[in-house]
Amino acid sequence: MGDKGNSEATTRGPGCNEVQLTDQTNLLPFKKILTCFMGLGLCVFISQMDAVIVATALPTISTAFSAGSVSSWVPSAYLLTTTSFQPLYGRFSDIFGRKATLTAAMLILVVGNLAAGFSQSILQLIVLRGIAGAGGALFDLARGKYQGIMGSFIIFGYVMGPIIGGGLAQKASWRWVFWISAPMALCTIFVVNFILPLKPVQGNIKSKLLAIDYVGSVLSLGANALVILPIIWGGVTFPWNSAIVLATLISGLLTWVLFITWEWKGARLPIVPMHIFKHSTVCGVYIAMFINGLVVFSSMYYLPQFFQVALGYTPIHAGVFLIPLFAGQEVISWMAGVIVTKTGRYRALIYSGFATWSLACGLISTIKPHTHQSVMVIFMLVASLGSGQTFQTTTVAAQASVSRQDMSVVTAFRNFVRMLGAVLALAIDAALINNTLRSSMQALSLLEDIIKRVIDNPVLLSTPESISLSTEKATLILEQGYTEGFRRVFILNAVLTALATVTSMLLIKHKNLTRDDEEGLRKEASGGKTGTTDDEKADGGEAGTSKIESESN
Repeated sequence: MGDKGNSEATTRGPGCNEVQLTDQTNLLPFKKILTCFMGLGLCVFISQMDAVIVATALPTISTAFSAGSVSSWVPSAYLLTTTSFQPLYGRFSDIFGRKATLTAAMLILVVGNLAAGFSQSILQLIVLRGIAGAGGALFDLARGKYQGIMGSFIIFGYVMGPIIGGGLAQKASWRWVFWISAPMALCTIFVVNFILPLKPVQGNIKSKLLAIDYVGSVLSLGANALVILPIIWGGVTFPWNSAIVLATLISGLLTWVLFITWEWKGARLPIVPMHIFKHSTVCGVYIAMFINGLVVFSSMYYLPQFFQVALGYTPIHAGVFLIPLFAGQEVISWMAGVIVTKTGRYRALIYSGFATWSLACGLISTIKPHTHQSVMVIFMLVASLGSGQTFQTTTVAAQASVSRQDMSVVTAFRNFVRMLGAVLALAIDAALINNTLRSSMQALSLLEDIIKRVIDNPVLLSTPESISLSTEKATLILEQGYTEGFRRVFILNAVLTALATVTSMLLIKHKNLTRDDEEGLRKEASGGKTGTTDDEKADGGEAGTSKIESESN
């Protein structure tokens, strides 16, 4: 099967007919690269901003609906559907082309968010944010060799999301937290369709629709939900040893087994082809990126909450205080991308990144309400130095380990496991903090009604008279309950990033980033091969072209 820029590859499921897949490689003149990056960068920025914009607005949303701990499902539902659709979009792009898939995902994001802004109940908001999350999974479609540049759009979305969300929640209305992405997304749809170059996708649409792994998609969504639900419930809504928690968790694990079995033996065109796991580097990247997602989103959602609950910051102040962490990540991610592009080396960056990040998480776990702001800024800068080295380098490692045909899927599943870590971060961290809070209040023999209200909204500890608590007891709960829970969260993060360091060293191997067929592709793109058409020359055809994997479709 060919790897040419305008060719199609075929794949075959067990006992099934061949299915055509579009090779995502496209070679463009350098002058077109900037246009591609700007268009795809807008997609990445919007999806990443939308994923985290709720972080600083969640307490306001919870108060508006008197939703209590149920409000945690607003970000969880979004991340759950985003996670489940990650590998599916990889196959959509193979079958229908990247441009059509990006457009459809953006439209889903716009419709879901517009509707979410009009929600009249917390249940409506959770469901509609879940729909928007299905569109938010689009960011895995915009990636390539120049990972540092695309990474800067990801981090910029991370930086601006909490600040914009906090500002809108505090100064306007929480509804604008969801409406704000719509006009930007519509502009992006225009850019994707009328500015980005198009590589036509061939083949029969009906056969391609029938080839989509619908069963695998449903099993993936069900498995994720069934595993996450009992983690959120455990120790707060139901006891950990209750039948409903254990039965749901076991059902989730069994559904995961069914999903893996189906993908291995039953799917005609699996969204997660099992043969990609024969590469140790790919397995190492997946473990590392699961931990990456868990720790990043743990910081994204629980640092702002700590700033608001323990330090009394406003939503805007809490969002602004994340700038050192995520702006630092943007700079380091860009620098890492430059280093990889220049040297072709990525392993040392991955190792040092996770090791530094582990140290930073340990330092952050020592933060107390009286810790000086300058010290907290230093801790977060150390975290940015570590995490920034792990974002795009791991994608490069995974892509370099597989054939061109598998690059789209291996990257989609890399993003899938990262977002799975993100979803579990919200559930695990909430369980740690809520159970620690509950234990500290039970030790003071407080009424169950007060315990429930504080767990639902820890910000109430800043006004203890509103829940009939003395200032002394509120301070004690804040220190021995909430702050201690926060400390446990980041100790866990430190352990996990240390594990990622060891795993990366053992499993991730070096691969040459320049493929054997690349010189031939460059010559063909520049018109040097007999038989190259005028259209192909126009699409890829000046001397000195630069390779972009997948962005151009």
